[in-house]
Amino acid sequence: MKLHLSVLFCLLSAAATALTAQSPPTTAIKAGRLIDPATGTATNNQVILVQAGKITAIGPNLPIPQGAEVIDLSKLTVLPGLVDAHNHLALTYKDVPENNIYYLTYVLDSTPLRAIQAVSNGIQMLSSGFTIVRDMGNNGNYADTALRVGIEQGWVPGPTVINSGIIIGSMGGQFSPTPEMAKDHNIVYPEYLDADTPDEIVKAVRQNMLFGAKVIKICADCKPWGYSVEDIKLVVHEAAKAGFKVEAHCQTVDGARRAIDAGVWSIAHDSGMTEENHRLMAQKGVWRAGTETPISLAGHTTKERYDRTVKMLRNAHDLKVPLTFSTDADYWVKGKTRGQVAIEFIETWKAAGIPAPEILRAMTTNGYRVSETETVRGPVKVGLAADLIAVEGNPLESIDALRRVSFVMKDGMVFKRDGVVTPEQFFNPGPVNGWRIR
Repeated sequence: MKLHLSVLFCLLSAAATALTAQSPPTTAIKAGRLIDPATGTATNNQVILVQAGKITAIGPNLPIPQGAEVIDLSKLTVLPGLVDAHNHLALTYKDVPENNIYYLTYVLDSTPLRAIQAVSNGIQMLSSGFTIVRDMGNNGNYADTALRVGIEQGWVPGPTVINSGIIIGSMGGQFSPTPEMAKDHNIVYPEYLDADTPDEIVKAVRQNMLFGAKVIKICADCKPWGYSVEDIKLVVHEAAKAGFKVEAHCQTVDGARRAIDAGVWSIAHDSGMTEENHRLMAQKGVWRAGTETPISLAGHTTKERYDRTVKMLRNAHDLKVPLTFSTDADYWVKGKTRGQVAIEFIETWKAAGIPAPEILRAMTTNGYRVSETETVRGPVKVGLAADLIAVEGNPLESIDALRRVSFVMKDGMVFKRDGVVTPEQFFNPGPVNGWRIR
């Protein structure tokens, strides 16, 4: 009997050892300061335990498991990753030869080339601390889906991408009219999906969902005829059947009003914003993705336009419109990465007099909400994906601290440490998360 018990004990011990050996390794992050942007508070000397890409524990005196990798950020401020709620990763129009005209970029650059460019821009965004990007069209023939799938499969590093596929609009999209746009000679596609009738609108929404979009984007008023309230309601209804939200590109006051009345999730750009529209957005909970270009990015706005942008951002904040940090950064700026261009947009928010904690909330908490990721990634909470960044200083006191992101973790893997990008573990030859993600 004693022999049998001894054998049983040995077998159980061996099994326990085997299970321990098979358990994913643990990473322990020592945070000198940990920020919760949702509440605008910080706690000192926290330990964050990460296993299998998710946060498993957070606390001031957590025991660190034996064999865990320890990352010492005790002299830094740790916070959740940033969100750009409106970007175009597969579009970078340049001074030469396009003269900063993206219509020419569309003609000159193939979709495969733009997908490669999107990988590069995604890496640059992640390096600046943006762990989520809503990619809102202008991606050729679904380069945005290719990017998202490549990141999710584990083939390339990059932020979590919430992509819109091809922008849907009435005939012509945002392009300048030419006879070559006529039926059967449509140079608008694949940059835009012409949809002028109810059947065309429904088919366009379904096409984007079929080919991997995660949100639907429309041009509400890119041409004088634009979409009616009924047209936009049809888009919202068709998207909602599959659980999708709709963002409306609006460049006129009337177009923005129609989009608000139709029940869109978010409105892109601020040119259609007025105090009246802001009041309606606040009342209905419509997200504002204002893409507030700073005057410091010379050549990409004017003094008159910038002054109006600052005024209307301040007005939206005062009226408690749901605000997101969104850039529309689809251009090349000499000496800056795409991520550095995006961070520059904090200048407009500062000029509008918005306090640092509220800017940070727009860049994080509100970003997770508009992206609908807050239950799986974004907040630093147990059970959620370990997407973390670290900076010197305290962004609750000075938002400019976000200009110096020295550490980035995405899904529990270190992408940047001590200011140096180390992306090796993000490149995998085979499918990491199953074959095939859509």
